[in-house]
Amino acid sequence: MEPLMIYKALSNETRSQIMLWLKNPEEFFDEKPYLQQGLNFRIGVCVGDIQAKAGLAQSVISSYLLTMQKAGLLESERIGKWTYYRRNEKTIQEFSEYIKSKL
Repeated sequence: MEPLMIYKALSNETRSQIMLWLKNPEEFFDEKPYLQQGLNFRIGVCVGDIQAKAGLAQSVISSYLLTMQKAGLLESERIGKWTYYRRNEKTIQEFSEYIKSKL
């Protein structure tokens, strides 16, 4: 875990919002299409759904997601032509402990 990378990743309002959305995806996204494909939100949320919710260009969202993944905040899984993102709770917990003990 690199705290500086996490701080930088979370310093953008949209990236912070994405982290909130992915914390409880059932509150912010429709799970029905996932269930119809034999998937659920445990796999993550599709980039296209995140992009539609954010209202930004797909290339911008992909860049944001990659930044958060490099910081260790997100994990991704590719199924077919789609990529799904979910929170990396282990890193988030480590960062939380870091903040409690160092700040």
